[in-house]
Amino acid sequence: MANFPEYLDVDYEAGTSQTAADYPSLGDKVEKAAELTAQALDEYRNPAVMWTGGKDSTLVLYVVMEVARENGYDVPPVVFIDHFEHFPEVTAFVDRWVDEWDLELVVARNEEFARLGAEPGDEFVVSELSEATQRELARLEYEDETLVLDADTFVGNHLLKTVALNETLTEYGFDGIFSGVRWDEQESRAGETFFSPRHDSEKYPPHDRIHTILQFDEGDVWEAFWQFVVPDTVEGYPAGHVPGSREGLPEGLTAEDLPVSPKYFEGFRSLGTESGSAKSDERPAWMQDLDGTTEREGRAQDKENIMGRLRDLGYM
Repeated sequence: MANFPEYLDVDYEAGTSQTAADYPSLGDKVEKAAELTAQALDEYRNPAVMWTGGKDSTLVLYVVMEVARENGYDVPPVVFIDHFEHFPEVTAFVDRWVDEWDLELVVARNEEFARLGAEPGDEFVVSELSEATQRELARLEYEDETLVLDADTFVGNHLLKTVALNETLTEYGFDGIFSGVRWDEQESRAGETFFSPRHDSEKYPPHDRIHTILQFDEGDVWEAFWQFVVPDTVEGYPAGHVPGSREGLPEGLTAEDLPVSPKYFEGFRSLGTESGSAKSDERPAWMQDLDGTTEREGRAQDKENIMGRLRDLGYM
């Protein structure tokens, strides 16, 4: 986008050396999220919200919608990355709430593999792939003659998620991306700032990442859901009511009526690919031991262990 980022007046150092402890109450955390969101909606000319259908990005989207409504802004488009390995329940959830909230949905996918009808586990001869894909593989120093497509590997994650996002950034010219990153989620994210520059044009289309919920931990996210997100979006839902199961919902409501992915009711705490995610308990995510166990222990570890390298390439 022309003159980016000269037209912005954001502090790229804001949040440096901070942790969730610097925002001790849920009110403090929500207030900060709203403040950052209002500034971003005012300053960025063409923002978008990265939405996976998971709890963190849904909280980010909720705050964006509320701040936009209160201040007369348009709600930005939501970008959903289709890596071909989603739980069917997740894609159905996204489609349902796109309609319910009247959102503009942008689906980002690697168009080459989409044209090829690629499915998880398919094997491709590298020399038969496009020059653009071969250049991306060269960036990763990938030297094998064939490639097995898997979004949970370093190479697959880059091709199916990062490349797909970068292509979408180029096509739509988004200058700021709201993202549901949290300081406590992974070591590689602990040093993130609220406004995070991605200005190296050799790596990605120049843009900023807007991290409005860095100051939340997992428990805070769920508390925000039951205090604000669900009551504000589901008629008749009592603020603060925390269901212990699907059967614990207020009379007349089902889990499908809530902007909460059904996989969380099944015991998943972190949603990734269908093959690379596992439930960590039989209880709903918010009823589990959030402090004494690891949030992403059910996720494919290959990707978790290389997150720093992925983020340097443009991943979330």
